[in-house]
Amino acid sequence: MKLKLVGILTLCLLIMVSIFQSCTISLSGATLDPELKTFYIPNFINNAENALPSLSQRLTEDLKDKVRAESRLVLSEEEPDIEFRGTLVDYRITAEAPRTGESTAINRLTITLAISYFNNRKNTEIWQKNFSFFYDFSSAIDFSSVQETANKAISKQIMEDIFNAAFSNW
Repeated sequence: MKLKLVGILTLCLLIMVSIFQSCTISLSGATLDPELKTFYIPNFINNAENALPSLSQRLTEDLKDKVRAESRLVLSEEEPDIEFRGTLVDYRITAEAPRTGESTAINRLTITLAISYFNNRKNTEIWQKNFSFFYDFSSAIDFSSVQETANKAISKQIMEDIFNAAFSNW
């Protein structure tokens, strides 16, 4: 009886494994074609006025880290299956909450990245989109004291948006 039960469980396990092998892989909401194994992200171009010269490099590394951490893809410069190319197109501080008179209560830093997503296996551009996010801070605070925090917060959200656009079917 025990031997028969073990045989049935083994058969069920083999059937489940074969079914799951033919499905796409989903990890943290990401849906990846099982044939995709590698990705590449060349350094983003910095075309934004007023942005720190190192910001485009940092954004590039943040996206690499996001894809590595939340997918099974491996970074490879040699014939990658997919590729993200990007340009930092805007880095701007604007006044958002005017007060009576000429001063403002809140300033907003906005960063915009233009990203192209390519499937090199199919030799096609999948999409090209702008991704933008902002960080509000008090006008009473010097921007240099919040710049690092603002850049990190904006980058985190933009990387999430890029990842979801590339790997989620929502």
